[in-house]
Amino acid sequence: MFQAQCHCGNIKLIGNKLPLSITSCNCSICNRIGALWAYFTDKEVQISKGNYPVSIYSWGDKTIDFHFCSNCGGSTHYTSILNDNTNRVAINMRMASLKIIENIPIRQFDGADTWKYIEEK
Repeated sequence: MFQAQCHCGNIKLIGNKLPLSITSCNCSICNRIGALWAYFTDKEVQISKGNYPVSIYSWGDKTIDFHFCSNCGGSTHYTSILNDNTNRVAINMRMASLKIIENIPIRQFDGADTWKYIEEK
C-alpha cells in the first residue's frame, strides 16, 4: 500500500499495491506536466479530496480525464473514460514520496508518435 497526494494535500490517493513499473510518456500533456504514471483499476485506488474542488481537463479524443488540484495545481491522476469497462486510474507517481518510487523501473512510452513503449537498447 502507498499514498500519493498533491502538494497541498487536498487530493489524496491510496494504492493497494506498488506497481511493477511506471511510465514516462512524451505526449503533449504528459511531457508538460512531467508525470510518471502507474496504472490501476478504480477498485485498486482510493481517492479523497479536501475542501478545494478537483479540476478536470480532457483534450483531443476525450478518452482521458486529467485531474488537478484547483488549489496547488498538482496533477494527481487521470481516469479513462472509455466504454470498455477497463476503469483505468493512472496515478502520477511524482505525487508519491521519492523513497517509494526510487526502485521502480521507468518505462518510456511514445505517446507523441507511435503509441508504443520504447524498448531499452
